[in-house]
Amino acid sequence: MNKVGRCCIIDDDPIFIYGTKRIMKETDFYEDLIVYSNGQEALEGLDQICTLGKKIPDVIFLDLNMPIMDGWEFLDQFIRLHGDKLYGTLIYILSSSVNPRDLEKVKNYKVVNKYILKPITPNDLENVVQTLKTKR
Repeated sequence: MNKVGRCCIIDDDPIFIYGTKRIMKETDFYEDLIVYSNGQEALEGLDQICTLGKKIPDVIFLDLNMPIMDGWEFLDQFIRLHGDKLYGTLIYILSSSVNPRDLEKVKNYKVVNKYILKPITPNDLENVVQTLKTKR
């Protein structure tokens, strides 16, 4: 598997983050990893990256249900502020449920690549790498 340059996880579940980081490490998935525990923290952190002129992550895994600012609110704000910088970035919605409303709502966001059910598997990560290769 080829590596993703910079990867970002936005999720409030420490057990999910631990397991995902472990799988990512075992599959040698990324060179650099950023983790945020809610949408507000992610918005501030990624805004700072953009303000400094640095490249935003190649892949963003975004949980929908989080405190302070959920995934939908994060997406709306980030697109409004930095949508022009999302070219080449893959955004994956993560969820532990298959809520039909969420699946339908995802279609309204052109920047979202896919909806992935938790937990992430090595096969999911391989598919992300393959998709990233075809987008470059």
